[in-house]
Amino acid sequence: MNINLKSYAKINLSLDVKGVTEEGMHIVEMVMQQILLCDEVAMKWTPGAEAETGDLEVSLKTNRRFLPTDERNLAYKAALVMREIYGGDLAGKLEINIRKRIPVAAGLAGGSGNGAAVVHGLNVLWGLDLSLKELCEAGARLGSDVPFCVMGQAAESAALKDRFAGDPLASHCALATGTGTDLEPLKGLESHLVLSKPPVSVSTAKVYQGIDNIEIPERPDNAELIEGLKTRDSARIEKNMVNVLENYTLKEYPTVVYTKNKMQELCAGRAVLMSGSGPSVYGLAESIKQSREICAEMAKINRESFWTRTTF
Repeated sequence: MNINLKSYAKINLSLDVKGVTEEGMHIVEMVMQQILLCDEVAMKWTPGAEAETGDLEVSLKTNRRFLPTDERNLAYKAALVMREIYGGDLAGKLEINIRKRIPVAAGLAGGSGNGAAVVHGLNVLWGLDLSLKELCEAGARLGSDVPFCVMGQAAESAALKDRFAGDPLASHCALATGTGTDLEPLKGLESHLVLSKPPVSVSTAKVYQGIDNIEIPERPDNAELIEGLKTRDSARIEKNMVNVLENYTLKEYPTVVYTKNKMQELCAGRAVLMSGSGPSVYGLAESIKQSREICAEMAKINRESFWTRTTF
């Protein structure tokens, strides 16, 4: 039994940090938007003889040699979590092959999307018939971005659309609150865009720790942003496309500043924003033609540059 799923990247239309929990987790309020840039996750399930406690063998391969292929990989971990919750005495071999296109450690939820794809894939391959809410709850055990990726894939993937047709959680865009796993589906942004990742790694944990000690001069008004999305008011949307994590990342990583400045120059007044904790920066474009032209210029400074669009 086989299933092939696309694992889509996400960008942040906004990101605000509201505080810290007693456990040290940051409380966020952000709008996340799925985009067409994606990895491909192929899964093959070969049932084995049932055992009293079950026996699941997981094999993971990827075209990025530097990525882990064990429990450190969210796709591998997703299989173990699904087995723990829903596998019962299931025994057999699961083969996962991930073709990566999304830049790694880039603030684009590439790994989270891979984990979400495995959650969806096993729901189909194991005949679990779980609701989208149940799949999001399983995804929350893997990481804060995974439930959103579960929602987005349900809305966009050809292999999943019919299964979740009519479910309001199947959405390309959402407001995330709490620690990022409380999700409210939204009407999303319709736009072409250019994405560019500088050749630097940024520690998400370090960025969130750093933001605690920095004055934040500007925050997004997410209520106004959401209203703008509802009414397709680009001025209200772009006015509130603010990511407070830029206050740390841009100070610590000059190459991210250079990337954002160059993108702003090329996007000529359209919104330009860092996604997540960085280092990826994206800018909105008027058309597919303009996005390709801007991408060609950005690729001269950052090899990992892409023209794409939002999903909607």
